[in-house]
This record gives sequence, structure tokens and C-alpha cells, in this order.
Amino acid sequence: SGSPHVHTSRTVRSCMWYVVAALVPALGCALFYFGLGALAVVSVSVLSCMAFEYLIECYMLGRRPQLSNGSAILTGLLLALNLPSNLPAWIVVIGALVAIGIGKMSFGGLGCNIFNPALVGRVFLLLSFPAQMPSWPLPLADRLEYVDAATGATLLSRIKMGEVSADDIDLVDNALGLVGGSLGEVGSIALLLGMVYLLATRIISWHIPLSIMGTVVLFALCIGSNVGVELLSGGLLLGAIFMATDYVTSPMCHKGMVVYGVMIGLITMVIRHWGAYPEGVSFAILLMNSFTPLINRYCHPSLFGRVKKSKK
Repeated sequence: SGSPHVHTSRTVRSCMWYVVAALVPALGCALFYFGLGALAVVSVSVLSCMAFEYLIECYMLGRRPQLSNGSAILTGLLLALNLPSNLPAWIVVIGALVAIGIGKMSFGGLGCNIFNPALVGRVFLLLSFPAQMPSWPLPLADRLEYVDAATGATLLSRIKMGEVSADDIDLVDNALGLVGGSLGEVGSIALLLGMVYLLATRIISWHIPLSIMGTVVLFALCIGSNVGVELLSGGLLLGAIFMATDYVTSPMCHKGMVVYGVMIGLITMVIRHWGAYPEGVSFAILLMNSFTPLINRYCHPSLFGRVKKSKK
């Protein structure tokens, strides 16, 4: 069968639902700050991902649907957290179709995809709808509005355009989520609580998220950037904790995970400071997803029962 292959009593279904549970604090922040728009985007995204996976498995792949394992729900939830709360429903449906149909099922389904499906859908929408995607609603403003909510630029966009200095940013507001952005960009504290939960339940290890964050911190110190802003702004925490740690698309051994995380952090910072986009986490993770097989080839543990030969 397809990966992931883990020697434990834990099932794929339980792992998926653990991650969904870890996302509950971030989802609660999104619903609190963006109201009706967040509820609409999350509902449409999750239901569309479930519907497309069911239809593709039943009528195209001719096999029994596996919706109960929670992977389609998790993909829909992660896709929604990467979108603005005022995105029209029909665009969300297109993103779900690309995420499930192209990012996941075209490779054979769960365990066979080489790219994170939610990020495939998010990047497709970002490139296909450049007018609608960067329109970020303001938190705590027009929470009863959906498409017509008041919007503004994200913090990283304002810094990149020179409208505000990173040193003038209130990190407390940033940590609490009082900044514009996607549903999953607000509430850094909620995302960190999710990371603690995943680490405590051993769903993920520390190697990928901390190597990404550590690389961003070192890079920011080297170029004189504000460390707090770099860590708490944009989708860095969402990507490092919930997207880059995907079992299927990340390396298998700890040494490979560190290499993978360091490269994601480097690419993210390069795109942020010298690229055309103010945020680069999605592109960095997808790029390193393609290098995961190569990393697994050169960074792997010894085979069980094989003794390493000592160098003379």
C-alpha cells in the first residue's frame, strides 16, 4: 500500500483527526475575527473537498470512498485557512477541485501524492485569481459581511511596500491576530497551542517546525530584520506546523527533516525579501516537497540489522 508506513498502533484516521483537533484553536480565532465570511469559506472548502474526493473515488477510480479517515476534511480545512474570508464560494470550490483532483487523487490518493494538496489548491488560486486572493479582510470589522467585508493589505505587504517599518509593529497585536490576512495567519498563539498538542501526542516531531523557525530567526538576525515580525507574520507558523510536517510529502528520517526544514526557511526568507511576493512559505514548501525523494535517498537511517562499516 501507499505511504505513510509507520510501525505503531496508531492509524491514519486517528492521525488525521489529531491534526484536525490541533487546528481547532486557529479555527476558533478565524471565526471570532472574521465571522460569517470565515464560516462560509471553511464550510464550502471542507464540503467541496469531501464531495470531490467521493466522486473521484467512486466514478473515476472505481473504489470504495474513504471519507471516514478524515484526510479530505483536513485538506479542506487547511485550504480554507490559507484563503481570505471574503473569497467568493465559486473560487473556493475551484481551489478544492484542484487540491483534491490534481494535488491528491491524480497521484492515486492518500499516501501517493508528492505535493501538499491544500498548498497546490492555494497556489493555483493565487496565480489564477490575483485580484481576489490578495484582498484580505480586516479582523473584527464587518463580521456579519461575507464578500463585501472591509479589506486591507497584510502586514508583510505593507512592510514590503514601505508603508510601515517592521520596528513599529505591535507584536502583541500580531500574536493575538489583530492584523489582516488569511484565516490561518491570525492568532499565532492559537497555532503554537496546536503545535504543543501535536508534539505532546507525538503526531509530529520537533525537527521540521523548529528547523524552519530557527532558520528564519538566524536569517533575520543576519540581515537585520525584526525576528518577531518574521516569525509571527504571514503563514510561517501555519506552514511550519501543519503543512510542512505532512507525513507523505516530508522526509522520513530526522536528519532529512532538518535539511528539509532549513531549506524551507531559507527559501521563505529569500522570497519575502527579494521576491515578487511578500510571502513565500507556500512556494517554499511545495518546492521542497519535490526534493523529498532525493532527501530520503541520501538522508536515511541504517537498514534494520545492518551494521555500519567503520572507516579506516
